[in-house]
Amino acid sequence: MATFKKIGVIGAGTMGQAIASMLSHKGLDVYITEKTQSKMEHGLKAIEMSLDKQIEKWALTASEKKLILSRIQPISDLARLSECELVIETISEDLDAKKAVFQTIGDICGEDVVLATNTSTLSVTELAGATRYPKRVIGLHFIHPVSNIEMVEIIRGLQTSDETFDRTKSFVEEVISKKGILVYETPGFVTTRLICTLINEAVHTLSEGVASAEDIDSAMRLGYGFKYGPLEMCDRFGLDSVLAALERMFRDYGDLKYRPAVLLRKMVRAGQLGAKTGSGFFRYDEDGDKI
Repeated sequence: MATFKKIGVIGAGTMGQAIASMLSHKGLDVYITEKTQSKMEHGLKAIEMSLDKQIEKWALTASEKKLILSRIQPISDLARLSECELVIETISEDLDAKKAVFQTIGDICGEDVVLATNTSTLSVTELAGATRYPKRVIGLHFIHPVSNIEMVEIIRGLQTSDETFDRTKSFVEEVISKKGILVYETPGFVTTRLICTLINEAVHTLSEGVASAEDIDSAMRLGYGFKYGPLEMCDRFGLDSVLAALERMFRDYGDLKYRPAVLLRKMVRAGQLGAKTGSGFFRYDEDGDKI
């Protein structure tokens, strides 16, 4: 079984930041890349701010922060990804953009490099089709907050080889110490399919005036042990991301239960996207804490 020492992360957005930080915390060297220098700088600054928040909460020491940052290396030359044993793509849920990324890294990385996508709804098989060796492409769906969620969905595409799956499962369970959940490719997999349906129903319940946003979330937190209620979850995922996931599942399944609630669409049009904009179903401060 191949060892994993150096991991590539494509995209320094919210998920890329969280995955890179978690990998580094586990003692792995991380190459992270972004489209532009400004996006890269913003991503690295956000990683540092997140680590500072952990220090404030006594969850991390200053020396641990320094060590984590020292293992995360920004790169502009994608050819350096060929040095990695595993490359994880984390860019936004745009099929054409992701296919372009996989075509590029498929040409750069050798046949033995596992290429993973963090997509929550898109087809792993279709992304694999853009590469020279589709057998080494797999889905690795991390859930935010990455460091606190002890589970990763491992999604097999139609052509994903047994070797690629075994190596990826070994990476998840032995290297980063998370539980790997095997999922055969289907829109939304398990977690996105179930949680977005719950969130959508919560938005319908709110718009029908059945209960307030606070009470809907309290019912699910206190009644069923949720860490966040479905509406706060939506705020933390990003209302635009939830809307995009529902729209894709509605298109692919054709089932009315995935049709996005009208209120969700209105809020996205209004730019009320949740914690990242400071306003969604609830209000948030600059650190993303609920006010």
